[in-house]
Amino acid sequence: MVEVINGKKLAEEITGKIKAETARLLETHGIRPGLAVIIIGDDPASQIYVASKNREAERCGFFSITHQLEANTCEDNLIHLIQELNDDPFIHGILVQLPLPKQIRAESVIQVISPNKDVDGFHYINVGKLATGTHDGFIPCTPAGGMMMIRRIHGDDLSGLDVVIVGRSNIVGKPMANLLLATNATITIAHSRTSELPDVVRSADILVVAIGQPEIVKGDWIKPGATVIDVGINRVPAPKNSKNPIRLVGDVEFEMASIVAKNITPVPGGVGPMTIAMLMANTLKAACRFAGVTAPEFR
Repeated sequence: MVEVINGKKLAEEITGKIKAETARLLETHGIRPGLAVIIIGDDPASQIYVASKNREAERCGFFSITHQLEANTCEDNLIHLIQELNDDPFIHGILVQLPLPKQIRAESVIQVISPNKDVDGFHYINVGKLATGTHDGFIPCTPAGGMMMIRRIHGDDLSGLDVVIVGRSNIVGKPMANLLLATNATITIAHSRTSELPDVVRSADILVVAIGQPEIVKGDWIKPGATVIDVGINRVPAPKNSKNPIRLVGDVEFEMASIVAKNITPVPGGVGPMTIAMLMANTLKAACRFAGVTAPEFR
């Protein structure tokens, strides 16, 4: 029988530990973790994500601030704001909400963020540390959350297990591959140009899908007994008799996949809550480093 992986429950466990460690850091060193989120424009999905992050930061006991910039903001003004936040001793984590307007180059902006405050884990220094097996950098939040789910099911050593990652983005696919390689798993990275994708997916003992296409992975593609981590979150039209005009689905056809898989994440309620929880964990880690104390581990 399939086990639906409860991302909300695991995220609550992590949040509870973050709250306790935050209170301890404030009591012993007088430091409250500070998170600054920058959002440009009024994209509805981005507004929802930012509001969720701010609520969670406040629940954890953090100082949280949002900088809302106009959609026509120029790149130089955004970079100037980031540089000010880099120098702000009360801010330990900086996050620029993606996507950005077309006049702003995401890579240029991300690389201005101090690597010590890059709680998204996108700066080249943090990317390089992960790729080379150095674990004192910040790990991107979605792969970190997905990896924690996999460890809870399969343990720390994935020797002998075949993992297929569908999606090769710098945000999920590539860092996920590096994390899994460190556990001795055998990794295949597939993507939209992969030939015979269903056959590749069927080889996976563990399947991670982050390709951004609603329900592209069908139930009959999945190996019986596999673990499925569905990173996708897509808005599609709801059935005509539904109260809401849209519904959220993943990149995996959940209903059919759950018949075949042994473990599977739902959408929503799976990887999403874990992503926000790991963002909070990274922010706490940054504040602990600022204070010169050992940061807690989350596994």
